[in-house]
Amino acid sequence: MSQLQEVRFRKSKLKPATFGDRIFDVANYNLLIALTIVCLYPLLHILFASVSNPTALMAHKGALLKPLGFTLDGYKLVFKDNSLLVGYKNTIIYVGLGTLINMVMTIIGAYVLSRRNLYFKNLIMIVITITMFFGGGLIPWFLLMKDIGLYNNLWSMILPTALNTWNIIIMRTSFQALPIELEEAATIDGASQANILFRVILPLSKATLAVIFLYYLVGNWNSWFNAMVLLKDRELFPLQLLMKEILVANDSTATTIGSAGGVVINSAESSTAYRELVKYCAIVVSTVPILMVYPFLQKYFVKGVYVGSIKG
Repeated sequence: MSQLQEVRFRKSKLKPATFGDRIFDVANYNLLIALTIVCLYPLLHILFASVSNPTALMAHKGALLKPLGFTLDGYKLVFKDNSLLVGYKNTIIYVGLGTLINMVMTIIGAYVLSRRNLYFKNLIMIVITITMFFGGGLIPWFLLMKDIGLYNNLWSMILPTALNTWNIIIMRTSFQALPIELEEAATIDGASQANILFRVILPLSKATLAVIFLYYLVGNWNSWFNAMVLLKDRELFPLQLLMKEILVANDSTATTIGSAGGVVINSAESSTAYRELVKYCAIVVSTVPILMVYPFLQKYFVKGVYVGSIKG
């Protein structure tokens, strides 16, 4: 029997869809479409607003379904401000170096905790898990960071968040789910613990590694609270802390409103309108890079979370 004949045979054996099945499919599709619109519209609203005429944008009420007079004046103002460019550079450094240290620490810690012959393993896991629920508080934490030299420098944004308890538990569980026979075979062949980790464990845990990498990457990119507490010099501020000033504090020093590329602002009303436009443009500029990472890791996401959670 050819493949085409086999497919036709299988289809002929399938039970025809009932009226209830069709109703379910229609309702399911409508629900998914509605959820897609709800999730997608805020992104489109910000994108349309960032390229709209600021005066028309301030006067507009209701849903924004298209740009209100296309203009790139807001982006010109954003990129004219050197502090945002410095923030971009700092964020790239913090995210790159921080995520690398995060992954190394998590992999090593998870591998050690996944060893079946580790002494006091349960006690160690209890101590690690306690840190998820209890802490010393903000003031003792700040004093500790200052005393050990993690104040107002590069490492203030990297070392305090070098390891996440939840991520190490997910990765440890993923390592434990692998067949023990693979490790035993590698041990018989004379493989060291490092060889077992890099040649056996990690190649079989790509999905979980991708998920943990994504968690750390997004977390480091969006981090601003540690910077607000531990950084004093504006030259060290990450992009998200500058965004906080623009969006929450509305600090006029964070956005230079003036003449940029032919944009001349004379009145207080126009200044307010352009400041609103800069807010939308700054959101787009700070969000697009991290959104571009998702399509490359999406195929690993569900599989990685599932593998890291089925066994514990």
